[in-house]
Amino acid sequence: MKIAYDAKRFFHNTSGLGNYSRDLVRILAKYFPENEYILLNKNKSERGSDILKNSNVHFVETSKGRISRQFKMGKDAQKQNADIFHGLSGELPLKWGKETIKKIVTIHDLIFVRYPQYYSFFDRKIHLWKFKKAANSADKIIAISEQTKKDIIEFLKVPESKIEVIYQGCHKAFKEQQSDVFFQQTKLKFNLPERFILNVGTIEDRKNLFNVVKAIQDTEIPLVVVGKKTKYFQRIANFVQKNKMEKQIHFLEGVSMDELAVIYKLADIFVYPSFFEGFGIPVIEALFSKTVTITSNTSCLPEAGGPDSVYIDPENYLDIQAKIKFLWDNESERKRRAEKGLEFVQKFNDEPIANQLINLYQSVLKIIN
Repeated sequence: MKIAYDAKRFFHNTSGLGNYSRDLVRILAKYFPENEYILLNKNKSERGSDILKNSNVHFVETSKGRISRQFKMGKDAQKQNADIFHGLSGELPLKWGKETIKKIVTIHDLIFVRYPQYYSFFDRKIHLWKFKKAANSADKIIAISEQTKKDIIEFLKVPESKIEVIYQGCHKAFKEQQSDVFFQQTKLKFNLPERFILNVGTIEDRKNLFNVVKAIQDTEIPLVVVGKKTKYFQRIANFVQKNKMEKQIHFLEGVSMDELAVIYKLADIFVYPSFFEGFGIPVIEALFSKTVTITSNTSCLPEAGGPDSVYIDPENYLDIQAKIKFLWDNESERKRRAEKGLEFVQKFNDEPIANQLINLYQSVLKIIN
């Protein structure tokens, strides 16, 4: 098989969609080396350069011109004699040539429909239009969770038979054991507390970090936060300053993937009280790191967290506080849940996901137009 990908996110997104794109190509190239994987984009970057070293992964520059991603990338894939085009971030090209090619699109979430207050009017309209067009033209849709599948059926009016749920995994760094020396270097570099709870993710309203900060107020529990700052950060910073919590909360920047993996492993508890997610990769990262997780009882997060994570009402900071204190003071319970979580998270390992993807590709090629 020859599979072409819209590689914009592969090369240019540092988290979320970028990690999904790179991990998907990486695991397929590893477990199914007999296929050819083509990365289409107007340029490439250092991101994913290790994956491009595989002899079966190739970068192809797309045709020049304005909005070429929408109007020329599909035809470029056909010129490469690709059997399948896979849009990795909810979009497919709008124009195609006459050559036969099957189309698959991954839809991560429809948060912009469920929580319109987080998006501008224009962004909501353009996202919805793009997603509907892609869903209609695709031969198959990959939803990254059962929650996303339900939303696709409800909001995009797509028949259930057209959708396949294939979970995503996480970067290999979280499954590896870094050296003791690297652990010590990371602790010193970021001046990490001896014990701490951890939150990872963009610092934005939907991720709900503010309620974690309020939950640890009047405690001595240190919080380490790793994530890109948005306007929402200022609300938290003002609260931290007003309540003299500067020494209790540590905001880290410039963290590499290997350093992040170490920070997860050093944390006593991972706290992720997001209001809504398409999947929630940080939860998977924490479970692979053998770190007990507190997360929301909403959207897909119980799918990612499994039966032994601890669930909270994200609206209720007192609930978050109670669960944090319970685990903080109970080492044996932390350890028990972490070990069970590691057993559960094996379903998100690379090989099973690669097998599901290849099975879907093969099934699509059997569809008769």
